[in-house]
Amino acid sequence: MTTSASPSEQSQVPAEQRKGFTRFLDTVEWLGNLLPHPITLFAMFAIGVVIISGIASYFGLAVADPRPLGAAGRAPDGVIEVFNLFSGEGLRIIVTSLVTNFTGFAPLGTVLVALLGVGVAEHSGLLSAAVRGLVMQASKRTVTVIVVFAGILSNTASELGYVVLIPLAAMIFHSLGRHPLAGLAAAFAGVSGGYSANLLLGTVDPLLSGITESAAHMIDPTYTVGPEVNWFFMIASTFLITAVGSWVTIAIVEPKLGVYDPKEAAVDLSQDKMGALTAAEKRGLKYAGLAVLGVCALLAISIVPEWGVLRNQATGEVAGSPFLKGIVALIVVFFAVPGFVYGRVIGTMRNDRDVINAMSKSMGTMGMYIVLVFFAAQFVAFFKITNLGTIFAVLGADALQSIGLTGPLVFLFFIMMCGFVNLSLGSASAQWAVTAPIFVPMLMLLGYAPEVIQAAYRIGDSVTNIITPMMSYFGLIVSFATRYKKDLGMGTLIATMIPYSIFFFIGWTALFFIWVFALGMPVGPGAATYYSP
Repeated sequence: MTTSASPSEQSQVPAEQRKGFTRFLDTVEWLGNLLPHPITLFAMFAIGVVIISGIASYFGLAVADPRPLGAAGRAPDGVIEVFNLFSGEGLRIIVTSLVTNFTGFAPLGTVLVALLGVGVAEHSGLLSAAVRGLVMQASKRTVTVIVVFAGILSNTASELGYVVLIPLAAMIFHSLGRHPLAGLAAAFAGVSGGYSANLLLGTVDPLLSGITESAAHMIDPTYTVGPEVNWFFMIASTFLITAVGSWVTIAIVEPKLGVYDPKEAAVDLSQDKMGALTAAEKRGLKYAGLAVLGVCALLAISIVPEWGVLRNQATGEVAGSPFLKGIVALIVVFFAVPGFVYGRVIGTMRNDRDVINAMSKSMGTMGMYIVLVFFAAQFVAFFKITNLGTIFAVLGADALQSIGLTGPLVFLFFIMMCGFVNLSLGSASAQWAVTAPIFVPMLMLLGYAPEVIQAAYRIGDSVTNIITPMMSYFGLIVSFATRYKKDLGMGTLIATMIPYSIFFFIGWTALFFIWVFALGMPVGPGAATYYSP
């Protein structure tokens, strides 16, 4: 007969094994805490670009323009030189372009417009009810898969997964007699580790594509990157992350956590009950589902037939059509119409004033983002004006070519680099705004399309979200976890999430190489794999 170890003995062994790694994580956390606020960081970067341009111009830094003769944006004399912003002329450009840099920053308008529709669906209660209905109807056998899958889908609605699904998943697992932290970890893995995967386009897609397009303009001023360019790959990624996340939860995380002891809880869990869907909410979901079908039917009529009004009127194709170019407007309709129908049925929305209030509240949460975008836009614009991004890209591409690292293997190191940077700069948009102006032009010069580069970035950015204290919601997740384990700290949560991060990286990177290079499939509608001027 075997005897099981006590909870304290179960936790003691892994604690001893993790000592060295915990010290490493503590060091990462300490270094991350030394960084200033992301807004301050972008302001410093913008000022740094101005100063560096003056120094580089003084020493005559220049490279040969790699673009062929006649290409858009090619330097007239074939030499790319640094433009000195640290000068009288530079100061005049800075002063006169601050506003246009901000208003012309591609992700700003697209994200704000998309959130108008998402805000209606969120504040009517539709998104919360849909997530609860999806998770709470699952059987004990399938609940793990449903939790991870729901976490991935919740990314469409920004913070919904963090605020609603993660604590709900812990409650569900606890009610089923399973370790609540396993439920929390599974939901956290789906929401944050699978941040870039989804079946639907969300607010992150136009956000990243706008930054990618701005960076691509350093090499090709006419290049366009739409929000849909990674859609195919992200749909496939959704099922991969669901499978891997569920397996890690069942095979690694739950056995490591062991049997839950309610005495470890910081609060009385007897009142910790899930909020089941009411009859009104079920009725609202039914009518919202019908509204979704109606919207999809109208979109199908406009895009499926050859005469569809949202097809490309010149070619009759879907590629380059208003449907793809106007995907952000369609996101608004897709969320706003069902959101209002749901709100109307259950009584949370009765007229246009309620819709306007929901949109206003959604915009009200974007204050910090708008401020960050102002300084990020200046940094990106200054980088482009000075030609530093193009010059660094040319020098980097030459260095990679000199060591023979120009094949697909370069993406392995790129994904690893993005994941490492994410440990200290947890915001997807903030990190991409910093790295895209360098790596998008660099990899374009090696012959890879911006769409593929962005897809690789999204993998690196997502897989380490769940192990970095710099992720904006990490502290909130710790507070949820301490309800069930009062002495839990950041190190414990990070150690719990490490297996997800490792296997997400392995599986997602493998899928990327198989999808893009082995099968030669596009990462999205009309997306190219290789770039040629």
